[in-house]
Amino acid sequence: TKNYLLGVGRADCTGPVAEIPLMGYANPKQVGGGLFTRLYSRAFIVADFDDTKRIVFVSADIGMVSQKLRLEVLKKLKSKYGKLYRQDNVILSGTHTHSGPGGYFQYTLFWITSKGLIKPSLNAIVNGIVKSIDIAHQNMKRGRLFINRGIVENSQINRSPFSYLENPASERSRYSSNTDKEMVMLKMVDNNGQEMGLISWFAVHPVSMNNTNHLVNSDNVGYASYLFEQEKNKGMLPGEGSFVAAFASSNLGDVSPNTKGPFCVNTGESCDNPQSTCPVGGATMCMAMGPGNDMFDSTRIIGQNIYLKARELYEKASQEITGPLSSAHQWVNMSDVSVELNATHMVKTCKPALGHSFAAGTIDGVGAFNFTQGSVEGDPFWDEIRDQLLGKPSNETIACHKPKAILFSTGEMTRPRPWHPDIVDIQIAAIGSLAIVAVPGEFTTMSGRRLREAVKREFHSHGTPGMDVVIAGLCNVYTHYITTYEEYQAQRYEAASTIYGPHTLSAYIQLYRGLARAIATNTVQDLPRGPEPPLFNIGNLTLVPSLTADRVPANKTFGDVLQEVRQLYRAREVAEVTFVGANPRNSAENATEHNFLTVERYANTSDSWHVVQNDASWDTRFYWTKGLLGQSNVTIEWHIPHGTEPGVYRIRYFGHYKKNTHSVSIPFEGASSTFEITAL
Repeated sequence: TKNYLLGVGRADCTGPVAEIPLMGYANPKQVGGGLFTRLYSRAFIVADFDDTKRIVFVSADIGMVSQKLRLEVLKKLKSKYGKLYRQDNVILSGTHTHSGPGGYFQYTLFWITSKGLIKPSLNAIVNGIVKSIDIAHQNMKRGRLFINRGIVENSQINRSPFSYLENPASERSRYSSNTDKEMVMLKMVDNNGQEMGLISWFAVHPVSMNNTNHLVNSDNVGYASYLFEQEKNKGMLPGEGSFVAAFASSNLGDVSPNTKGPFCVNTGESCDNPQSTCPVGGATMCMAMGPGNDMFDSTRIIGQNIYLKARELYEKASQEITGPLSSAHQWVNMSDVSVELNATHMVKTCKPALGHSFAAGTIDGVGAFNFTQGSVEGDPFWDEIRDQLLGKPSNETIACHKPKAILFSTGEMTRPRPWHPDIVDIQIAAIGSLAIVAVPGEFTTMSGRRLREAVKREFHSHGTPGMDVVIAGLCNVYTHYITTYEEYQAQRYEAASTIYGPHTLSAYIQLYRGLARAIATNTVQDLPRGPEPPLFNIGNLTLVPSLTADRVPANKTFGDVLQEVRQLYRAREVAEVTFVGANPRNSAENATEHNFLTVERYANTSDSWHVVQNDASWDTRFYWTKGLLGQSNVTIEWHIPHGTEPGVYRIRYFGHYKKNTHSVSIPFEGASSTFEITAL
């Protein structure tokens, strides 16, 4: 068979791990304070036999891909590769972890919770994505693709089951569950049988880590990637090795990994009711619980479930994918799409708006949209934002969004920049019989089913039966949620966050059918490009404190130990050491590949130290605590895993300090005393 040219790449995209609001729960109090696991961009390039067509799929450990992020990446790819990598053949997808740094958005709404536009955060992600594509590009090899699919159990619940029940009974009866339990996997092997990597698509929210967490990490799907890559890159540290395993998002809109369901934090009783509310304390007390005894444990359990199913599907994958490559893309003004429901009935989408339930949040994370707090007053930029928030929606917008009670009429808010996108990417990439439908947000379970079915039917009716249609979530631009028309009527969080109104899903189905038709009939070149999205040139507009000089306590220097390790540990215990620290943001601005810590084992034979863990390891945690007057501490924990080789170990810390606000960062390091690990 004529096979493909394949390339895989992985690059760090972690960015600053301190003082930056984490993106996902919209909770301004949830700012970074350290690092649990690193964030990576994982890139996959498929080219056809004679290298006339290419498709790039990137899954990055971030909350979502923003329009600003995508446009900046495409700009860099264009200057590097000319017309090779373009808006039609590059798909950028976010895993939807809620524990990555925010601040990489150009639309005003997202500035509120992530404190504006944060250049170091944006740059880390842009550079990481581009670097992962570079690595894949430089390592193209002839190879083969295999697809497999299977059911993942005990890893999801529907977090808006009462909305799901609004869908027609005849439709619901076709499905055994109110979540999509199927994982679809694409396996890559080169012609010499060398394993290259995989992409798995599975619908689940990476919110096993809840909104009390302050450590940057990639959550449950990131842990699945970690386990798969650790298994295949034997003897390598996390983040190293050539095998790349991406666990990408899908139609996860109403899907939670917190499988015990919602309980009242204060009383312990269930709050699985249509309003997700508790008798005492209301909705703010209702939180879903994961299967573990804490959020780290829940992340581990869900991540491991996903990994184990993926490994089984990977090993058994035998259905080969062959056939041509094709990609189709359009920009669409989603605030003004006419949808033909049937021969006699036309409806329209609306200017973007968010409903009241948006502010309430979900059982995975209670809302925190309280703008009346004193902290933002007195800043003319934020004063203007507050005035905009109090603006009334027009009658037209109110009527269009019914029955949504509008909280923020974002489509009518344009200062200092538009609050929400109008111009949205729609995109499909076909690799042989696999169609990857790249969607700009979070489709609910039933919305995703309807979209996949419509695309599959469209391919079929134009002579391409039996396509495997997979939804890739959180691609290209973020437009919140997409519920079905029926779910929209219930106006829970997901529906309140369906920003283009009740017919959003119908509009997307019509548009994606158009792309599928163009691919199936080989008329992609005739598709109109659509209106180009704006790229706003925004300076550093941010409430994040500026970096100031780092200071040390009297008679101490950076990297000195303040609280020492014990001399002896056993497996399953926690070795912990605290250092005189400096702001980790200094390191992020200094180096892309900075490692904050190592765990090292002493080798007698060579009288040298060997790194056994780094800051990307699942077993290490890096905490930064800000003190007064520029002082700060760093605490490093090593949760010593079962099976750790007995011997002599030490923990090292690597940081950078600034002498004054405008000086360069100066590197320093510290080390714990040596300690021994004994066999049980």
